[in-house]
Amino acid sequence: MKNIGIILIAVLSLVACQEKATQQPNVLFILTDDQGWGDMSSHGNEVLETPVLDQLAQDGAEFDRFFVSPLCAPTRASLLTGRYHLKTGATSVSKGLEIMDTEEETIAEVFKANGYAIGIFGKWHNGSHYPNRPTEQGFDEFIGFCAGHWTNYFDTKLDSGYVEIETKGFITDYLTDKAIDFIDRKKDAPFVCYVPYNAPHGPFQVPDKYFNKYKAKGIDDRLASIYGMVENVDDNIARLLAKLDEEGLAENTIVVFMTDNGPNGVRYNGAMKGVKGHVDEGGVRVPSIIKWPGTIAAGKKIKRLGAHIDWLPTLTELCGITYNPAKEIDGISLASTILNEEQETKERSVFTHVAFLERELKERPGSFRTNKYRYVAKGENAELYDMIADPSQEKDIAKENSVMVADFTSQYLSWFKDASQNYQPIKPISLNTNFVELPAFEAQFEGNLRFIEGHGWAHDYLVDWSSIKDEMTWLIDSDSEKEMAVYIRYTCPEDELGSKIAVSLLENSVENTVTKAFDPPMINSPDRVKRQESYEKNWAMMEIGRLKLSKGQNMIKLSTKELANKQVAEFKSLILKDI
Repeated sequence: MKNIGIILIAVLSLVACQEKATQQPNVLFILTDDQGWGDMSSHGNEVLETPVLDQLAQDGAEFDRFFVSPLCAPTRASLLTGRYHLKTGATSVSKGLEIMDTEEETIAEVFKANGYAIGIFGKWHNGSHYPNRPTEQGFDEFIGFCAGHWTNYFDTKLDSGYVEIETKGFITDYLTDKAIDFIDRKKDAPFVCYVPYNAPHGPFQVPDKYFNKYKAKGIDDRLASIYGMVENVDDNIARLLAKLDEEGLAENTIVVFMTDNGPNGVRYNGAMKGVKGHVDEGGVRVPSIIKWPGTIAAGKKIKRLGAHIDWLPTLTELCGITYNPAKEIDGISLASTILNEEQETKERSVFTHVAFLERELKERPGSFRTNKYRYVAKGENAELYDMIADPSQEKDIAKENSVMVADFTSQYLSWFKDASQNYQPIKPISLNTNFVELPAFEAQFEGNLRFIEGHGWAHDYLVDWSSIKDEMTWLIDSDSEKEMAVYIRYTCPEDELGSKIAVSLLENSVENTVTKAFDPPMINSPDRVKRQESYEKNWAMMEIGRLKLSKGQNMIKLSTKELANKQVAEFKSLILKDI
């Protein structure tokens, strides 16, 4: 009986191994934030140390020319959909311009429909409201944040679905812990584990171990912080890869690494022109690596142009998924290029565009890259560079190539017209859920109001609310008439109390007076250098009343009916809750 038991266990183990070998491959997709092409030691950076990423490139295939969008949210939207970001509705990083249209079909939805477990651990940045959040766009699990950046990286609060959770330790370490836990729980079925780290985006906070190491190399605090965050990411990628090895998943897991735009500031970037936010080569060329042991040849260098829009069709083909896009995609599958010997490099054009504000959209600061040239459009002007002879874009050859420039201009304008034809800059915020928070940085406002930080990025708030002419509005959408309780998040010192606040929609209005003082200090932030982003603080919550909401799209307005002192309050957000 004992021998029979041993034989049975052996047979079951063999069957399990065969099943694992024949199951569709898993996908571990790692994305970093503001890490440029030059932020890898194997790319010639003599200060930064990234041994894990360097080894990943040696063990897999690395693209020599891989392109993304110049900003965070547009790249993520293109990665998720296989479509140029203008078509997805995501054009910038805040004020609602980062929101990807609900109707877009995401890589998560495609893989989920084919039996995959899907998790995201990190930065989403394609919509903070229902139904634009990760769990409404195909992901089974989400831990991280939806906005463009986070305010503090140590012992912070993160989003898990619609629940706020307390975390301990450094944010990159914590997100890795959660990704490892997901892999552990989903290892017996195919999974996609998407890990979009927020490093090395500001604010510049990093554990002492990493910061001190780079300070000892004689560089300034900002660069020491950035390089420290990148090396910390490198260490955490090692942990993810070790988990795959530990569970026997490495040979059946496709690992992809890329970054979302050029570097967040001027630093080593391979002598390329441009940084984050620029449409030149340095703003959009990033590292991109794919590893699949036993299937993709180690050490391969891919010369063919690749782009963020290619990952959806490429990964579906590599995973054996039949994919019939709901909308026409712009990316192409690079599976055969990745798997086979390098064939003839096919001619291709990869387009991009950047707009920080709605008004910049039609100024067409964009470009496109062919195998040889980069065409750059800036307003009514055009530049042209031979990227083979002049990879640093030092000589604009537009004047001596007027015929080519005219043709390229026609191509770019045709692409832009097609990509932007359905763009809607102000998207309505759905009230078809039981809790909706309308943040200050998504408000349209007029009068004396201004952002405390200035840009209106995520977490920014409004101050100088000092006149009855000051108004904030949001476009909202409800599928039915309903009544909801209305609140504001605010701060107000004792000597500014007494102003009357009104919230109105069409003929309906509710009012209340600010009677409770709340004026806390800023939360201590362990920044290594002064941040550009707004600092974090706590907020009081005050009920204004109950407001009747009409069906359809309408503007909801926040204003003051009576100003008691110099300022009504500092304003963070307007909240609507089901009664």
